[in-house]
Amino acid sequence: MAVATISYLTTVKFDFGAIAELAGALQSLGIKRPLIVTDRGVRAAGLVDRAEAAMQVPTAAIFDDTPTNPTERAARAALELFRGNGCDGIVAIGGGSPIDLAKACALLATHEGPLSRYAAVEGGIARITSNMPPVIAVPTTAGTGAEVGRAAIVILDDGRKLGLVSPYLFPKMAICDPELTLGLPPRLTAATGMDALTHCIETYLANAVNPPADAIALDGLTRCGTSLERATEDGKDRGARWNMMMAALEGALAFQKGLGAVHAMSHALGGLEDLSLHHGTLNAVLLPTVLRFNADAVGHKYPRILAALGQPENADLAHVIEELNGRLGMPASLSAMGVTEAVIDHTAELAAKDHTNATNPKPANADDYRRLLREAL
Repeated sequence: MAVATISYLTTVKFDFGAIAELAGALQSLGIKRPLIVTDRGVRAAGLVDRAEAAMQVPTAAIFDDTPTNPTERAARAALELFRGNGCDGIVAIGGGSPIDLAKACALLATHEGPLSRYAAVEGGIARITSNMPPVIAVPTTAGTGAEVGRAAIVILDDGRKLGLVSPYLFPKMAICDPELTLGLPPRLTAATGMDALTHCIETYLANAVNPPADAIALDGLTRCGTSLERATEDGKDRGARWNMMMAALEGALAFQKGLGAVHAMSHALGGLEDLSLHHGTLNAVLLPTVLRFNADAVGHKYPRILAALGQPENADLAHVIEELNGRLGMPASLSAMGVTEAVIDHTAELAAKDHTNATNPKPANADDYRRLLREAL
């Protein structure tokens, strides 16, 4: 079967073997001196070598020092390589962190810093222009959907983890090859898969009106329901890996509609430098608490979600997610991840200001977030 070309918000090459499309992507975008942005784990797994073999142009430089949660400091370091080696485009290889870091690096290449100028909550959307080098995204996990997302979530120099949001931050092309996820360990498969599942749920529940996004989110949930546990239990299950990569992509295509309180809190917690908390794992842990909080504000939507997940429509959705987390080996609480009472007040204030808070189906203020965080502890 030929690799599918999907044009929706950006251009996506999707299927097993899609990595072979990388050479044509570079050529079509006029990239002759690419900077590769990745992390050490992805490079050690040999995935950068596989991408380079497919590129058919020499790599100008490789930045492999992407942190677990991308930072403004790391974006500046990548920018030094970009400028010092005369690069004209970026190939991001990895999960959401390298892809978001590549977007931030591309932004800084043509826009004067600091990055706080471009944060959505600081009115930065209007300051981002189309003048930036092209980014090609090659995801190696099935979770964030950053390869088709218009945002980069970055820890700024002032310690806040904020979203840079603009239609100009979409990668120019995404190369989605499920083959690259076959070696992903079970724990990371589960955590990134729960990220995709949370994106689909939060988008479907978001208070904006966007029926096409709702339909995409429900399809993504159906794929998660049939394939997340299979991919975690047997990483070589090609059908499950295909469906999870598509579910991740669909979650991000859909969350142009908006997200909600889970992401407001996970962004805030993800900025805690001393803990370096994984975003997908945070989403998994926080999701049941937020589902209970939102339950009286979502109308008919929980039964639709349950049906998409293959569950009885009268089941307790929060409990269903808790049981799924347990089967996947996710932590049972924030405290199990090292979060303490000491960070709650600060985190709650940041969550209330996060750009995803505005589309939660039930209004939430800092006091609500304090209560939700304590419940999740």
